[in-house]
Amino acid sequence: MSRVVEKIKDEVKKVIVGQDEMIDALLIGLLCEGHILLEGVPGLAKTTTVNVLAKSLGLDFKRVQFTPDLLPSDIIGTQIYDPKSGEFRVKKGPVFTNLLLADEINRAPAKVQSALLEAMQERQVTIGEESFKIERPFLTLATQNPIEQEGAYQLPEAQLDRFMLKIVVGYNTKDEEVEIINRVSNAQEIEINRVASKEKLEKMKEEVKKVHIDEELKRYIVDLIFATREPKEYGLEDIESYIHYGASPRASIYLHDASKAYAYLRGKDYVTPVDIAKMAKEVLRHRVILSYEAEAEGVVSDEIISKVLEAVDIP
Repeated sequence: MSRVVEKIKDEVKKVIVGQDEMIDALLIGLLCEGHILLEGVPGLAKTTTVNVLAKSLGLDFKRVQFTPDLLPSDIIGTQIYDPKSGEFRVKKGPVFTNLLLADEINRAPAKVQSALLEAMQERQVTIGEESFKIERPFLTLATQNPIEQEGAYQLPEAQLDRFMLKIVVGYNTKDEEVEIINRVSNAQEIEINRVASKEKLEKMKEEVKKVHIDEELKRYIVDLIFATREPKEYGLEDIESYIHYGASPRASIYLHDASKAYAYLRGKDYVTPVDIAKMAKEVLRHRVILSYEAEAEGVVSDEIISKVLEAVDIP
Protein backbone atom coordinates (compact mmCIF):
# COMPACT_ATOMS: atom_id res chain seq x y z
CA MET A 1 0.00 0.00 0.00
CA SER A 2 1.17 3.50 -0.78
CA ARG A 3 2.44 5.32 2.31
CA VAL A 4 0.11 8.20 1.44
CA VAL A 5 -2.90 5.86 1.46
CA GLU A 6 -1.89 4.67 4.93
CA LYS A 7 -1.66 8.26 6.15
CA ILE A 8 -5.10 9.11 4.72
CA LYS A 9 -6.63 6.06 6.41
CA ASP A 10 -4.95 6.96 9.71
CA GLU A 11 -6.48 10.44 9.61
CA VAL A 12 -9.96 9.08 8.81
CA LYS A 13 -9.70 6.53 11.62
CA LYS A 14 -9.04 9.29 14.15
CA VAL A 15 -12.78 9.95 13.87
CA ILE A 16 -14.33 6.87 12.27
CA VAL A 17 -14.49 3.52 14.06
CA GLY A 18 -14.58 0.45 11.77
CA GLN A 19 -16.35 0.84 8.39
CA ASP A 20 -13.18 -0.20 6.48
CA GLU A 21 -15.18 -1.21 3.43
CA MET A 22 -16.74 2.25 3.15
CA ILE A 23 -13.35 3.97 3.54
CA ASP A 24 -11.80 1.73 0.84
CA ALA A 25 -14.73 2.44 -1.49
CA LEU A 26 -14.33 6.21 -1.12
CA LEU A 27 -10.61 5.95 -1.87
CA ILE A 28 -11.32 3.77 -4.93
CA GLY A 29 -13.84 6.36 -6.12
CA LEU A 30 -11.23 9.12 -5.80
CA LEU A 31 -8.52 7.09 -7.55
CA CYS A 32 -10.84 6.14 -10.45
CA GLU A 33 -12.93 9.34 -10.55
CA GLY A 34 -16.06 7.25 -10.04
CA HIS A 35 -19.13 8.32 -8.08
CA ILE A 36 -20.10 6.30 -5.00
CA LEU A 37 -23.55 5.41 -3.63
CA LEU A 38 -23.69 4.60 0.09
CA GLU A 39 -26.82 2.87 1.34
CA GLY A 40 -27.58 2.45 5.01
CA VAL A 41 -29.81 3.59 7.84
CA PRO A 42 -29.11 7.03 9.38
CA GLY A 43 -26.40 7.35 12.04
CA LEU A 44 -23.65 5.18 10.52
CA ALA A 45 -21.17 8.09 10.07
CA LYS A 46 -21.49 8.23 6.27
CA THR A 47 -21.47 12.06 6.19
CA THR A 48 -18.67 12.33 8.77
CA THR A 49 -16.45 9.92 6.82
CA VAL A 50 -16.72 11.98 3.63
CA ASN A 51 -16.03 15.22 5.50
CA VAL A 52 -12.91 13.82 7.22
CA LEU A 53 -11.63 12.36 3.93
CA ALA A 54 -11.95 15.77 2.24
CA LYS A 55 -9.99 17.46 5.05
CA SER A 56 -7.20 14.87 4.93
CA LEU A 57 -6.74 15.55 1.21
CA GLY A 58 -7.22 19.31 1.33
CA LEU A 59 -10.21 19.09 -1.00
CA ASP A 60 -13.27 21.33 -1.12
CA PHE A 61 -16.32 19.66 0.38
CA LYS A 62 -19.98 20.60 0.19
CA ARG A 63 -23.07 18.84 1.48
CA VAL A 64 -26.62 19.06 0.14
CA GLN A 65 -29.54 17.65 2.10
CA PHE A 66 -31.98 16.29 -0.46
CA THR A 67 -35.66 16.91 0.28
CA PRO A 68 -38.88 16.58 -1.78
CA ASP A 69 -39.08 20.39 -2.23
CA LEU A 70 -35.49 20.79 -3.50
CA LEU A 71 -35.06 22.65 -6.82
CA PRO A 72 -32.36 22.10 -9.50
CA SER A 73 -31.08 25.65 -8.83
CA ASP A 74 -30.40 24.64 -5.22
CA ILE A 75 -27.80 22.20 -6.62
CA ILE A 76 -26.31 23.79 -9.72
CA GLY A 77 -26.90 27.49 -9.09
CA THR A 78 -28.99 30.13 -10.84
CA GLN A 79 -29.03 33.52 -12.57
CA ILE A 80 -29.64 36.50 -10.29
CA TYR A 81 -30.77 39.90 -11.58
CA ASP A 82 -28.51 42.78 -10.54
CA PRO A 83 -30.62 46.01 -10.53
CA LYS A 84 -27.50 48.24 -10.47
CA SER A 85 -26.08 46.91 -13.73
CA GLY A 86 -29.43 45.83 -15.18
CA GLU A 87 -27.88 42.44 -16.02
CA PHE A 88 -28.12 38.87 -14.79
CA ARG A 89 -25.15 37.34 -13.02
CA VAL A 90 -24.53 33.68 -12.29
CA LYS A 91 -24.47 32.42 -8.72
CA LYS A 92 -22.87 28.97 -8.70
CA GLY A 93 -24.38 26.23 -6.55
CA PRO A 94 -22.78 23.65 -4.24
CA VAL A 95 -22.06 21.26 -7.13
CA PHE A 96 -18.96 23.37 -7.85
CA THR A 97 -16.70 21.55 -5.44
CA ASN A 98 -14.36 18.53 -5.28
CA LEU A 99 -16.42 16.26 -3.04
CA LEU A 100 -20.18 16.70 -3.20
CA LEU A 101 -22.13 14.82 -0.57
CA ALA A 102 -25.68 14.29 -1.78
CA ASP A 103 -27.36 13.31 1.47
CA GLU A 104 -30.48 11.12 1.20
CA ILE A 105 -30.45 11.41 -2.59
CA ASN A 106 -33.54 9.23 -3.00
CA ARG A 107 -35.78 11.81 -1.34
CA ALA A 108 -35.39 14.32 -4.22
CA PRO A 109 -37.73 14.93 -7.20
CA ALA A 110 -36.92 13.95 -10.81
CA LYS A 111 -35.82 17.44 -12.00
CA VAL A 112 -33.15 17.60 -9.30
CA GLN A 113 -31.98 14.10 -10.26
CA SER A 114 -31.57 15.14 -13.92
CA ALA A 115 -29.60 18.28 -12.96
CA LEU A 116 -27.23 16.22 -10.83
CA LEU A 117 -26.99 13.61 -13.60
CA GLU A 118 -25.44 16.12 -16.04
CA ALA A 119 -22.88 17.16 -13.44
CA MET A 120 -21.98 13.54 -12.67
CA GLN A 121 -21.73 12.39 -16.28
CA GLU A 122 -20.44 15.42 -18.16
CA ARG A 123 -18.66 17.13 -15.24
CA GLN A 124 -20.25 20.34 -16.37
CA VAL A 125 -23.33 22.39 -15.49
CA THR A 126 -25.64 24.50 -17.66
CA ILE A 127 -27.07 27.64 -16.06
CA GLY A 128 -29.25 29.65 -18.42
CA GLU A 129 -27.44 29.55 -21.76
CA GLU A 130 -23.95 29.09 -20.34
CA SER A 131 -22.11 25.87 -19.58
CA PHE A 132 -19.54 25.74 -16.78
CA LYS A 133 -16.91 23.05 -16.31
CA ILE A 134 -16.53 21.52 -12.85
CA GLU A 135 -12.89 21.37 -11.80
CA ARG A 136 -11.36 17.95 -11.19
CA PRO A 137 -11.26 16.03 -8.99
CA PHE A 138 -15.05 15.93 -8.78
CA LEU A 139 -16.79 13.14 -6.99
CA THR A 140 -20.42 12.71 -5.98
CA LEU A 141 -20.82 10.67 -2.83
CA ALA A 142 -24.50 10.01 -2.40
CA THR A 143 -26.17 8.50 0.64
CA GLN A 144 -29.39 6.62 0.18
CA ASN A 145 -31.88 5.37 2.72
CA PRO A 146 -33.26 1.85 2.23
CA ILE A 147 -36.36 2.28 0.03
CA GLU A 148 -38.60 0.68 2.64
CA GLN A 149 -38.24 3.86 4.71
CA GLU A 150 -40.84 6.63 4.81
CA GLY A 151 -40.52 9.19 1.99
CA ALA A 152 -37.74 7.35 0.14
CA TYR A 153 -38.02 6.45 -3.56
CA GLN A 154 -36.23 4.15 -5.98
CA LEU A 155 -33.60 5.98 -8.06
CA PRO A 156 -34.00 5.67 -11.86
CA GLU A 157 -31.85 2.91 -13.43
CA ALA A 158 -30.09 5.47 -15.67
CA GLN A 159 -28.89 7.40 -12.64
CA LEU A 160 -27.91 4.30 -10.67
CA ASP A 161 -25.71 3.24 -13.59
CA ARG A 162 -23.66 6.45 -13.23
CA PHE A 163 -22.45 5.35 -9.81
CA MET A 164 -19.26 3.32 -9.99
CA LEU A 165 -19.90 1.47 -6.71
CA LYS A 166 -22.81 0.89 -4.39
CA ILE A 167 -21.73 0.18 -0.82
CA VAL A 168 -24.18 -1.20 1.72
CA VAL A 169 -23.07 0.29 5.04
CA GLY A 170 -23.83 -1.98 7.97
CA TYR A 171 -23.83 -1.59 11.73
CA ASN A 172 -20.61 -1.65 13.74
CA THR A 173 -19.63 -4.63 15.91
CA LYS A 174 -20.28 -4.53 19.68
CA ASP A 175 -16.64 -3.67 20.45
CA GLU A 176 -16.64 -0.90 17.84
CA GLU A 177 -19.84 0.54 19.28
CA VAL A 178 -18.29 0.64 22.77
CA GLU A 179 -15.32 2.52 21.25
CA ILE A 180 -17.74 4.99 19.61
CA ILE A 181 -19.38 5.67 23.00
CA ASN A 182 -15.96 6.23 24.60
CA ARG A 183 -14.86 8.68 21.90
CA VAL A 184 -18.10 10.67 22.01
CA SER A 185 -18.17 10.81 25.82
CA ASN A 186 -14.57 12.14 25.93
CA ALA A 187 -15.74 15.03 23.73
CA GLN A 188 -12.19 15.93 22.71
CA GLU A 189 -11.60 18.11 19.67
CA ILE A 190 -9.88 15.94 17.04
CA GLU A 191 -7.65 17.72 14.56
CA ILE A 192 -7.57 16.26 11.05
CA ASN A 193 -4.27 16.91 9.29
CA ARG A 194 -3.91 17.38 5.57
CA VAL A 195 -1.64 14.52 4.54
CA ALA A 196 -1.93 14.75 0.73
CA SER A 197 -2.70 17.25 -2.01
CA LYS A 198 -4.51 17.35 -5.35
CA GLU A 199 -1.14 16.92 -7.05
CA LYS A 200 -0.37 13.82 -4.99
CA LEU A 201 -3.83 12.44 -5.75
CA GLU A 202 -3.18 12.88 -9.49
CA LYS A 203 0.13 11.01 -9.12
CA MET A 204 -1.65 8.15 -7.32
CA LYS A 205 -4.22 7.98 -10.14
CA GLU A 206 -1.38 7.54 -12.63
CA GLU A 207 0.09 4.74 -10.47
CA VAL A 208 -3.30 2.97 -10.45
CA LYS A 209 -3.39 3.10 -14.26
CA LYS A 210 -0.03 1.29 -14.34
CA VAL A 211 -1.32 -1.64 -12.26
CA HIS A 212 -1.12 -4.71 -14.54
CA ILE A 213 -4.19 -6.75 -15.42
CA ASP A 214 -3.80 -9.83 -17.61
CA GLU A 215 -5.85 -10.32 -20.79
CA GLU A 216 -7.35 -13.49 -19.32
CA LEU A 217 -8.60 -11.51 -16.33
CA LYS A 218 -10.18 -8.94 -18.65
CA ARG A 219 -12.06 -11.81 -20.30
CA TYR A 220 -13.03 -13.08 -16.83
CA ILE A 221 -14.54 -9.65 -16.08
CA VAL A 222 -16.51 -9.71 -19.35
CA ASP A 223 -17.71 -13.27 -18.61
CA LEU A 224 -19.04 -12.14 -15.22
CA ILE A 225 -20.96 -9.30 -16.86
CA PHE A 226 -22.32 -11.51 -19.66
CA ALA A 227 -23.44 -14.10 -17.10
CA THR A 228 -25.87 -11.49 -15.74
CA ARG A 229 -27.23 -10.90 -19.27
CA GLU A 230 -27.25 -14.47 -20.59
CA PRO A 231 -27.40 -16.71 -17.49
CA LYS A 232 -28.37 -19.80 -19.57
CA GLU A 233 -25.04 -19.71 -21.41
CA TYR A 234 -23.27 -20.15 -18.06
CA GLY A 235 -25.49 -22.89 -16.65
CA LEU A 236 -27.51 -20.48 -14.53
CA GLU A 237 -31.01 -21.39 -15.71
CA ASP A 238 -32.24 -21.30 -12.09
CA ILE A 239 -31.68 -17.52 -11.79
CA GLU A 240 -32.71 -16.48 -15.33
CA SER A 241 -36.28 -15.65 -14.29
CA TYR A 242 -35.00 -13.44 -11.47
CA ILE A 243 -33.05 -11.06 -13.78
CA HIS A 244 -35.02 -8.40 -15.64
CA TYR A 245 -31.94 -6.63 -17.05
CA GLY A 246 -28.29 -7.64 -16.82
CA ALA A 247 -25.41 -5.27 -16.12
CA SER A 248 -24.59 -2.52 -18.63
CA PRO A 249 -21.24 -2.06 -20.46
CA ARG A 250 -20.28 0.47 -17.78
CA ALA A 251 -20.10 -2.49 -15.38
CA SER A 252 -17.20 -4.00 -17.37
CA ILE A 253 -15.29 -0.71 -17.36
CA TYR A 254 -15.88 -0.02 -13.68
CA LEU A 255 -15.09 -3.58 -12.54
CA HIS A 256 -11.81 -3.38 -14.48
CA ASP A 257 -10.89 0.01 -12.95
CA ALA A 258 -12.07 -0.81 -9.42
CA SER A 259 -10.09 -4.09 -9.37
CA LYS A 260 -6.92 -2.20 -10.27
CA ALA A 261 -7.55 0.42 -7.59
CA TYR A 262 -8.35 -2.28 -5.00
CA ALA A 263 -5.08 -4.09 -5.84
CA TYR A 264 -3.22 -0.76 -5.51
CA LEU A 265 -4.74 -0.13 -2.06
CA ARG A 266 -3.41 -3.57 -1.06
CA GLY A 267 0.10 -2.59 -2.16
CA LYS A 268 0.16 -4.72 -5.34
CA ASP A 269 1.07 -3.73 -8.89
CA TYR A 270 -1.01 -6.50 -10.51
CA VAL A 271 -4.63 -7.71 -10.32
CA THR A 272 -5.67 -11.21 -9.24
CA PRO A 273 -9.07 -12.96 -9.61
CA VAL A 274 -9.56 -12.36 -5.86
CA ASP A 275 -9.45 -8.57 -6.42
CA ILE A 276 -12.09 -8.86 -9.16
CA ALA A 277 -14.35 -11.10 -7.06
CA LYS A 278 -14.00 -8.70 -4.11
CA MET A 279 -15.22 -5.74 -6.17
CA ALA A 280 -17.93 -7.62 -8.12
CA LYS A 281 -20.81 -7.04 -5.70
CA GLU A 282 -19.98 -3.35 -5.19
CA VAL A 283 -19.94 -2.77 -8.97
CA LEU A 284 -22.89 -4.99 -9.91
CA ARG A 285 -25.44 -4.88 -7.07
CA HIS A 286 -27.16 -1.73 -8.42
CA ARG A 287 -26.82 -2.72 -12.07
CA VAL A 288 -28.49 -6.13 -12.04
CA ILE A 289 -32.17 -5.18 -12.25
CA LEU A 290 -34.34 -7.86 -10.64
CA SER A 291 -37.68 -9.09 -11.95
CA TYR A 292 -40.99 -8.94 -10.06
CA GLU A 293 -40.60 -12.66 -9.44
CA ALA A 294 -37.31 -12.10 -7.61
CA GLU A 295 -38.84 -9.33 -5.49
CA ALA A 296 -41.86 -11.49 -4.68
CA GLU A 297 -39.60 -14.31 -3.49
CA GLY A 298 -37.31 -12.00 -1.53
CA VAL A 299 -34.27 -12.62 -3.75
CA VAL A 300 -31.70 -9.79 -3.61
CA SER A 301 -29.06 -8.84 -6.19
CA ASP A 302 -26.15 -9.91 -3.95
CA GLU A 303 -27.45 -13.52 -4.05
CA ILE A 304 -27.58 -13.40 -7.86
CA ILE A 305 -24.01 -12.06 -8.03
CA SER A 306 -22.77 -14.78 -5.64
CA LYS A 307 -24.23 -17.45 -7.96
CA VAL A 308 -22.60 -15.79 -10.96
CA LEU A 309 -19.21 -15.79 -9.21
CA GLU A 310 -19.60 -19.48 -8.42
CA ALA A 311 -20.62 -20.39 -11.99
CA VAL A 312 -18.00 -18.48 -14.04
CA ASP A 313 -14.66 -20.30 -14.34
CA ILE A 314 -11.73 -18.53 -12.70
CA PRO A 315 -8.73 -18.24 -15.06
